[in-house]
Amino acid sequence: MGRYLFVSLPLTGHAHPMAAVSRALTARGHEVLWAGSESFLRPVLGPDAAIAPIPLRAHRGQADRGMAAARSRWAGYAVPHAKATLPGIERAVAAFRPDVLAVDQHAVAGAIAAHRAGLPWASLAPTTMELTRPYRALPRVEAWIHAQMAAAWAAAGMPGEPPHDLRFSPHLLIGFTGTALSGPLGWPDNAVLVGPALAPRPPDRDFPWDRLDPARRLVLVTVGTLSMDLAQDFHARVVEALRPLARTVQAIVVAPDGTVPGAPEGDVLVRSRAPVLELMPRLDAVVSHGGLNTVCEALAHGVPLVVAPIKGDQPINAARVEAVGAGRRVRFASVRPKELREELLAVMEEPSYRAAAHRVARSFAAAGGAGAAARHLEGLLDGGPGPGPVGRRGRGAQPV
Repeated sequence: MGRYLFVSLPLTGHAHPMAAVSRALTARGHEVLWAGSESFLRPVLGPDAAIAPIPLRAHRGQADRGMAAARSRWAGYAVPHAKATLPGIERAVAAFRPDVLAVDQHAVAGAIAAHRAGLPWASLAPTTMELTRPYRALPRVEAWIHAQMAAAWAAAGMPGEPPHDLRFSPHLLIGFTGTALSGPLGWPDNAVLVGPALAPRPPDRDFPWDRLDPARRLVLVTVGTLSMDLAQDFHARVVEALRPLARTVQAIVVAPDGTVPGAPEGDVLVRSRAPVLELMPRLDAVVSHGGLNTVCEALAHGVPLVVAPIKGDQPINAARVEAVGAGRRVRFASVRPKELREELLAVMEEPSYRAAAHRVARSFAAAGGAGAAARHLEGLLDGGPGPGPVGRRGRGAQPV
């Protein structure tokens, strides 16, 4: 049996699929330790998970859009997070003596720690942002991102330049999507797409299940943890879109308390958090920002979507949802209530959308999810590379 150290950014959309993989490894008899903020990780992982605590420090938010979002994602978040967490990660490596590190693709401190210790490691990709290289036509932007990683490498006291793109392990890359959604892309030789990694989560004992009306269709509205400061006006338009549907549709809006004024009580339940996986079998549609985690969770349950992308990989995911016929896309900043209502009714009432979502769900199930990811990580116990997408041995990942 092996020892695995998990390193994730403190973002629920990143941590949830990795948590499912860590539980699969534990169920297979391996020992797992997480390095990170206990205040963030404990509610995600549950009371029994082993955590090497690292204080959570506030970094600049990611409220920017467009090209400014790339700058804030790296200069304002990923690089400061790497510098702040690297000492704690390396302490965990020294104390736990893992055989393998499983590293969030944006948590580059984990990659640096693995290099310094000479340990095999896997990149886990909870978004499609890096897998698709949206800036491939903008070499100056890509060069700037590489310079950010080089700065984190140098700040850690590592010699020379990084030997490769720190987002791409030379051993194994695990993507939490599948070709049925992503389409054919030039994956690295050592990449495996396992679909969404799902596992039971700590229960939300405060959720008002008794307030759900089984006679009405149920819609979940969520824009992710990083976009809440952009969402108040969008939520107001959602409420107006839903108001004429109150007799037939009930909605759950995931938003901080007090940020969705005017929501009709009983018709729109506003919750600061929601048990998303438990709700999925009851849902008729999801209105989402298009984060990969939410998109794949919905499609894994055969639930169609209305996607209002904001930044990052969300436009990519929205385009793929439309391309496979499992949902509709709207403009986050400008969609009006009438249009949003029409799009929502379309995905709920036209059977083709749910049928397409079920086709993707079947492909995700075949990809293997958390169990498949755990088996690929077991392949690193001898320090060797993971298998490629069609069973060949990987030759080292390169940006695709």
